[in-house]
Amino acid sequence: MRLTFLLQRFNPETDAHPHVEPYRLDIGRGLTVLDALLRIKQEQDGTLALRYSCRSAICGSCAMQINGAEKLACRTSVRKELERHGHIAVAPLPNFPVIKDLVVDMAAFWDKVRAVTPWLAVSVRATPGQEIRPLTLPRDRYQFHNVDACIMCGACVGACTSHEVSRQFLGPAALAKAERFLADPREPADAKRTRLRFLEQPHGIWDCTRCNLCVEVCPKDVQPMEAIIRLRRAAIEAGLTQSGGARHLTGFLALIRREGRLNEALMPLLVVGLHLRRLLHIAPLGMRMLLHGKVPSPWAPPIPGIAQVRAIFSALGRLTRIG
Repeated sequence: MRLTFLLQRFNPETDAHPHVEPYRLDIGRGLTVLDALLRIKQEQDGTLALRYSCRSAICGSCAMQINGAEKLACRTSVRKELERHGHIAVAPLPNFPVIKDLVVDMAAFWDKVRAVTPWLAVSVRATPGQEIRPLTLPRDRYQFHNVDACIMCGACVGACTSHEVSRQFLGPAALAKAERFLADPREPADAKRTRLRFLEQPHGIWDCTRCNLCVEVCPKDVQPMEAIIRLRRAAIEAGLTQSGGARHLTGFLALIRREGRLNEALMPLLVVGLHLRRLLHIAPLGMRMLLHGKVPSPWAPPIPGIAQVRAIFSALGRLTRIG
């Protein structure tokens, strides 16, 4: 079968903008997208630039966008893509600067991984030369939730909607890596708290919008969003509740516990707190909410079933203490 591949090309030395070029290729059964790209490079256009190495979905080098989704080219079947989409369109990973064609610059990606301290930290009270104790089983109980399976391909960052808006966001790969070390029982409690204090800062764990795209595209089922949620939970449990994201979460729960529903008038106030400048900034929003009937009457009676809602919170609190 002869098939047309639509490849995004960009050479910064000669091109002002990326453009799509078609390549026709005879394909057979079992061909992967990486196989096809290598044949195009070897048989039709030697100037095509792409990155690859192991060809076994281990190194993560060949991550790219295939038919609009971030995938490893070496494990993506041409036939299945054709059956699902009717065509094969290949582009570099989004949210990364393009060096040439399908090759992206990963420097910022690695900078963020290094920023989260991807190794076990020692206690601030540790003596010079003190080593981290070995991990013993079964005495030590721990769960890495498959986070340690990450191959650093960058597919999750390419799909990340938060990273698309803010390139300063640490990103799902770096945050999942940080959670792997937070979950390690060998790291002392004060070192874990230091780690969480860094991660809760702007562009950290609270910038994730929970779109779930990182989970969908991960080729190793790492589930980075779930790791970020565990980091948020750990930050709250550690008493780090003054950031905007933490205040939003705790304020939301407090309102549901007290009123049984979301009070859209009080929610912004709980997030902003007593910060005068921010209060003045949201004042116009409050007026619009009032005019559109979004401000519940303070004299309204409690909603039916409020006692049951509070009972649920009480039961969850008891279960948490028991666990």
